[in-house]
Amino acid sequence: MATTTQHCKTCGRALKKISVSEYETCRVCKAVGLFGQKIKARLPPRVGQLVDAAAQYYGDTKNKNAPAPQSWQLARSRARQLLPQVRGRKRAVLCGVTYNGHRKKLEASVHNVRSMQRLLVNKLDFPNDSILILTEEESDRSKFPTKRNIQGALQWLVQGCKSGDSLIFYYSGHACQVPDEDGDEIDGYDEALCPLDYRVAGVLLDDEINATIVAPLPQGVTLHSVIDTCFSATLLDLPFLCTMNQDGLYKWEAHQLIYKGTRGGKAVCISACADNQNSADTSAFTGNAIGAMTFSFINAIETERKQTYGGLLSSMRKVVNQAQQVVGRFVPFASSMSQEPQLSSTTTFEIYSENVTF
Repeated sequence: MATTTQHCKTCGRALKKISVSEYETCRVCKAVGLFGQKIKARLPPRVGQLVDAAAQYYGDTKNKNAPAPQSWQLARSRARQLLPQVRGRKRAVLCGVTYNGHRKKLEASVHNVRSMQRLLVNKLDFPNDSILILTEEESDRSKFPTKRNIQGALQWLVQGCKSGDSLIFYYSGHACQVPDEDGDEIDGYDEALCPLDYRVAGVLLDDEINATIVAPLPQGVTLHSVIDTCFSATLLDLPFLCTMNQDGLYKWEAHQLIYKGTRGGKAVCISACADNQNSADTSAFTGNAIGAMTFSFINAIETERKQTYGGLLSSMRKVVNQAQQVVGRFVPFASSMSQEPQLSSTTTFEIYSENVTF
């Protein structure tokens, strides 16, 4: 989808505008306004602060010696405590939240994570010691999926990444939508992950996730996020969402009022469902509870290691749809609200030509 480039009337930095959006934004001074008109307002504080933090921490400012904000320093310190020291060209964060003791406990989350770990190690050649796992079953409490620990793990995932690196962030747990306070969401809602301690520490907003693992990506680095949760199509706040009909015909749609890019790298999110849909765990596949999205993703990769993004998305949708037809064994799908895996990206591309590469 075409973009138009002009220059910020405040600081002179190049601006980008997604073609269907009426807004422009400057990544340097955070000025925002109608495209082609004089910049008339600043970005709301929270988004501006997050982008500022990412820019300062990763050196994307004129002041290369600018200190990281305190919240980022704490996350970086936490990352050093909990993390594998081995940092190969492939690394991953796998997070599964069970919510033990909660009335909406998720039985499948840990099983989802272990299944993804086996896929990464046995099929995709990820070293075990470059995979960080956060679940409530870990012996080290610093690897429980609390908000602070997830923040630290995401910092670790992208820290020091270089051209040629392949990164994966996987999440299985609850998510929610909250009113958007920044004016960057088309539908008026932010999507958010619910960490283990969300009642005390709060949720993890898509704005922060984007600023932490998307904005810093340098040229040549690829991030794949596999998100098995409700309301997840735009959980990384990526600029473009791929919409596909039942015949496999697709188009890319701009999905941001405020453009959020990278430092040249590429981020792709494969998610369980649309922002207005629910995802589900089921025993329809194996007899044991597993995320429908997680199973369909693993099944597609194991069935055909080399395939296009279009083939992967079509295969996942077919498997999930088949599971939804299993009467009595897929109770969450008994409602009229279906679940359709989604694809979003920082760039548009031909999904039936480009191969999935991890």
